[in-house]
Amino acid sequence: MRGVLSGFAVIVVVIAVGYAIGRRGYLGDQGREVLTKLAFHVATPALLFTVLAQADLSVIFSTRLLVTALSTAAVAALFVAVAVVRGWGVGRTTIGALCAGYVNSGNLGIPIAVYVLGDASLVAPVLLFQLVGVTPVAVTVLDLATGGASKRPLWQRLLTPLRNPIALGSLSGVAVSAAGLSVPAPVLDPLTLLGNMSVPAALLAFGIALRGSAVPLRGGEREPVLLAVGLKTVAMPLIAWLLAAGAFDLHGAPLLDVVVTAALPAAQNLFTYASTYRVGEALAREAVLLSTVVSVPVLVGVAAVLG
Repeated sequence: MRGVLSGFAVIVVVIAVGYAIGRRGYLGDQGREVLTKLAFHVATPALLFTVLAQADLSVIFSTRLLVTALSTAAVAALFVAVAVVRGWGVGRTTIGALCAGYVNSGNLGIPIAVYVLGDASLVAPVLLFQLVGVTPVAVTVLDLATGGASKRPLWQRLLTPLRNPIALGSLSGVAVSAAGLSVPAPVLDPLTLLGNMSVPAALLAFGIALRGSAVPLRGGEREPVLLAVGLKTVAMPLIAWLLAAGAFDLHGAPLLDVVVTAALPAAQNLFTYASTYRVGEALAREAVLLSTVVSVPVLVGVAAVLG
């Protein structure tokens, strides 16, 4: 329980600092946009490269990751199905599907893994799956859906993943790890320093965006927000539990691991993606905020029941 509360406390404090910065106007009118661009184009690609370049890619094939991948796909598919019926559009649907299944495995997942699960490496498979599989696909869809690639020739559109900084950082890190290369310290250290700005920049931008924003669930995004939050905080951990215990016969610590991971809230960097592509910003902001709040009692309950 201490890990859950500690992880959330860190996030709340940094977001609160961002909110205060926004209210005082310390960064001017373009502060949020600058932080968003910094996180998306510089810090996050550097973070993804440094993490994946030093990662053991064999963890991708674990049973625990398979459970997480299947539960992620299930809730994303449910959101997409409703979105198609409701006509929410490709870009907005992509952001909503991410909010329904993309867990905060980094700045919240790591401390929870340490204090609740007892091993920080347990979130590594999910982190790799999201960085290598989900993120490049999602940002490519957003790039194509928002018109960034609509007027390019077909061959250029097929190369869209290689033009996106998030995808490029992820794929480059995987390539280095797969090749068994060791990144020299003069190269790795500056990238590590830049990557350390990713989470703070995203959280500060998120906090600034809360200033003057509508109260959650009172705007036009009420329906997709409720759907995304419900899928993320209730449906995804439930599906993970059913798959882990029923289909893969996991018990004890492995079962707790996958269910706690699935119960993590939506990641803050989803708001960075939404802001960068200027689609579903309110949806991402409200879904991340509400899923973070709702996931606290869910995580505590999961830890109490399965721990």
